[in-house]
Amino acid sequence: MSTPTLRVAIVGAGPAGIYAADILSKTDLDVSIDLFERLPAPFGLVRYGVAPDHPRIKQIIVALHKVLERGDIRLVANVDYGTDLKLDDLRQFYDAVIFSTGSIRDAALPIPGIDLDGSYGAADFVSWYDGHPDVPRTWPLQAEQVAVLGAGNVALDVARILAKHADDLLPTEVPANVYEILKANPVTDVHVFARRGPAQAKFSPLELRELGHVPDVDVIVYDEDFDFDEGSEAAIRSSNQTKQVVKTLTDWTLRDPSENTASRRIHLHFLHKPVEVLGEDGKVVGLRTERTALTGDGNVTGTGQTFDWPVQAVYRAVGYFGSPLVDIPFDDVAGVIPNREGRVVDVDGEHLPGIYATGWIKRGPVGLIGHTKSDASETIRHLGEDVAAAGEAFYTATERDPEAVLEFLRARGAEPIDWSGWELLDAYEKSLGEPHGRERVKLVPREEMVAISLGRSRPTA
Repeated sequence: MSTPTLRVAIVGAGPAGIYAADILSKTDLDVSIDLFERLPAPFGLVRYGVAPDHPRIKQIIVALHKVLERGDIRLVANVDYGTDLKLDDLRQFYDAVIFSTGSIRDAALPIPGIDLDGSYGAADFVSWYDGHPDVPRTWPLQAEQVAVLGAGNVALDVARILAKHADDLLPTEVPANVYEILKANPVTDVHVFARRGPAQAKFSPLELRELGHVPDVDVIVYDEDFDFDEGSEAAIRSSNQTKQVVKTLTDWTLRDPSENTASRRIHLHFLHKPVEVLGEDGKVVGLRTERTALTGDGNVTGTGQTFDWPVQAVYRAVGYFGSPLVDIPFDDVAGVIPNREGRVVDVDGEHLPGIYATGWIKRGPVGLIGHTKSDASETIRHLGEDVAAAGEAFYTATERDPEAVLEFLRARGAEPIDWSGWELLDAYEKSLGEPHGRERVKLVPREEMVAISLGRSRPTA
């Protein structure tokens, strides 16, 4: 009796899920792979988490597109795990399930006033300006002075999009509704606050340099915010990236202030720890920070000296956080699915047979998109080892017909979208951009995305 084809479901069609599917498809296993996605379109973080004026990073989609267009990995989009099907359902149709659902929520920042009207999570703002179909199509941009809390690339993205003139985004895929709202943005000053020093900033050198080339936007830094302890010097010596970041920031301190003539400004503040969002009548009116001091090892301690900054909006960009999944163990502190090198474990630390994780939901929201490749390789390696160890006992699916899961979903009222459906949507978005000389204009309303993907008549917007 021959061994049946291994049936594997991957939940989440972002880079982590697609990399896992690609690596699994190239193993010696006779395998059938279905890639489930909650949204009507694949590509996850690259489509909905990368600023529209970063087409270089968007080129990752080209590589992911080539993986899925081969046809040996089946896309099943517009299907929500936990609603349209759950773990027991997946076990009926698949021998193994890999979760690659990422981290899309904002990490908490527990300081007074963080819940005031005018205080926002960066992840929500990024989802809005990237046209995520599950967020509102509007955004309240009324503030002239804005604070952004964080010292990573997301903080830079948020600051840059807030300060950039909307017309400079027109060559990108920015959705029409986003452009119109950004066009009316009254902002003049965006203040970015980092609690540690310049040598501890997590900006990438390229993104930081790009900040200095935004038209009609000045980048302003402050001499008093520049301090380097032994830990800072060690970081500069050991990391070329840190060295480049510090050089760019230090070069900006040498600029003549009279050269700052732009209509908008991005202020980079270091050694300022946010301690309170100030409010009146329930709305943000300011931010209080505490001056910090380096402790010798690259960390900081508070000095007790505080500053109040008049701002009317605050965006926290202090990291992403995972979301729990139905019937799957979850670590509420770390925001991940508990696992050992990709093998999902229960409260007793025992591996749940046939259940795996990869990407940010496995290891937390750290590292660049490309890092998910090695992450996926580790998970797939253990999956292969488990198949080899268990033999025929690993093949637990009771319904092995690939069409059965689609029939099940349709009976539940779901409307699965396959790769050909994505190609219809892809072509339509490109057609929206053609009259304007743009590669594409991203479509936002979910119902319209679904209708086009399924070949229906396009509904009225």
